[in-house]
Amino acid sequence: MPTVGSTAVHVIGAGLAGSEAAHQIAITGTPVVLHEMRPIRSTEAHKTDGFAELVCSNSFRSDDWENNAVGLLHEELRRAGSLIMAAADKHKLPAGGALAVDRDAFSAEITAQLSANPLVTIERGEIAGLPPDDWGNVIIATGPLTSPSLSSALGGLTGEDSLAFFDAIAPVVHRESIDTSLAWFQSRYDKAGPAGTGADYLNCPMSKDEYEAFVDALLAGEKTIFKEWEASTPYFDGCLPIEVMAERGRETLRYGPMKPVGLDDPRTGRWPYAVVQLRQDNALGTLWNMVGFQTKLKHAEQVRIFRMIPGLQNAEFARLGGLHRNTYLNSPKLLDGSLRLKAMPRLRFAGQVTGVEGYIESAAIGLLAGRFAAADVTGFPSQAPPVTTALGALLSHITGGHLIADDGERGSPRSFQPMNINYGLLPDLDANPTHDIAGQRLKGPERGREKKRMMSRRALADLTRWLGDAAPVRRTA
Repeated sequence: MPTVGSTAVHVIGAGLAGSEAAHQIAITGTPVVLHEMRPIRSTEAHKTDGFAELVCSNSFRSDDWENNAVGLLHEELRRAGSLIMAAADKHKLPAGGALAVDRDAFSAEITAQLSANPLVTIERGEIAGLPPDDWGNVIIATGPLTSPSLSSALGGLTGEDSLAFFDAIAPVVHRESIDTSLAWFQSRYDKAGPAGTGADYLNCPMSKDEYEAFVDALLAGEKTIFKEWEASTPYFDGCLPIEVMAERGRETLRYGPMKPVGLDDPRTGRWPYAVVQLRQDNALGTLWNMVGFQTKLKHAEQVRIFRMIPGLQNAEFARLGGLHRNTYLNSPKLLDGSLRLKAMPRLRFAGQVTGVEGYIESAAIGLLAGRFAAADVTGFPSQAPPVTTALGALLSHITGGHLIADDGERGSPRSFQPMNINYGLLPDLDANPTHDIAGQRLKGPERGREKKRMMSRRALADLTRWLGDAAPVRRTA
C-alpha cells in the first residue's frame, strides 16, 4: 500500500471515469485513494461491486476512427494510454463495426489492474456529504447515480440543483432460447469490425402485420409509473425507451433500432419489413442483448411483448430492461476549464455527472481529470487538449462550448444537455474538401465522408502534438 499523504489524490467513484482517472494519476507516480461505495451501499442500476461495471449496453459503439466521431475518441484514448480502452480491446466481442465487450471480464480486468497497482489504495464505503477539508485534491466521479447525501451537499455548495434525465436499460436474452430457424446471423451490409466476421448480430425479422401488432402492444403495454418528483424529468434522446420511440410515430422504430436496411433474410433473400437485432453480451456467447431496446415496460409486460418477436417466441431473459434517473451538473456554469468546481477548486468532476453521455465519453473526461489532478501534484503544466480533437471538443462542450439559451445566459438548464461525442462539437475545416486524398473529385455524399476523414486526421495529428507537450511526468522521491 502507498503511504497516503497530502500529495495523494482522492477519487470518489470507481466507474469508468473514476477508474480511468485513478490510472492516469498513478502512472505519474502520484498516490491515489480510490473510494467506491459498493457493495456497502449499492445503486438501483448496479449488480456487482466491480469497477467500471457496464450497467446498460455492452457496446462502446463504432470503432471506425476515420468516419465516426466515437471511433475517433476510441483511437485518441488508445494513444493517450487509456486503461479503459486497453481492457476493452482485450475483452472485445464480435459486433460488426462496433466495439463490444464481455462486460464481466472487462470489469474484472479493470478491478484487477487497479487493485494490483501499488500506488492505488482502495477504500470501500460511501462519502456522505462533501469530502473532508484535508483532502486537497479530489475528483468526484460518482456518475449519474450520485448518492443523495453528496448531491444534496453539492447543491448547497453551488446554490443550484443538479439537472436530471432518465436513462433506460435493454434486456439480455439467453442464446439457447433464440430460435435460429427464424433468426439469422449477419452484420448490417456484412460489415466486420473489431473481433467480428461480418455475421455478428442475430436478426429477428418482422412482416408488416407482425410489426404493426408489435407497435400496438408497445403502446398499450403497462409502463413504470413515475413518482411525482420525476414527472418533469426528460429522457436523453440517445437512449430513448422503445415504447417512447413508438409513441413518436408508427414508423419511428423502422427508421431507428428496427431498421431492416442491409440485412437479407435468408428465407426470402430480401430485407424484411423490420428487424430486431441482438448483439453478443459475453465471451461465452451465451447471453445476447436486444440492441436499442431500452424500456420502461413493467417486467411481465416485457416478457409478453418481446416474445411476440419472431425468433424470440420462447425467449428466456437473463436480465429485463429497467429505468433509472440520472443526474448531471450545470457544468458550464459550475466548472472551470480543468474541471474544477469554481465554488471549491479542490474538487474536480469527471464522467457522466459533468454532462457527457456514453461509456467512452465518461472515460475520456476521467482521463482528462486524472491528468489535470496529477499536474497539480507534480507541478507540470496541465494543458487542455486542442478543441480540434475529440477529447478537447468534449471538454470544451462541458466547460462552456454548448449552445446559448434564449436569454443569452450560458449554462442555463435550457441550453446544457447531456451530449455524446459527434463531429458537430469539433471546429469546422478551414475549407471543405472537393477532392479525395488520391485527387479524385468528390460528389454529393462523398464530400461529407471525406470531410469526416479530414477532421479525424487533423484530430490525431493535433493529439500527437498535445501528447508530446503534455506527457505525464513521473514524480521522484
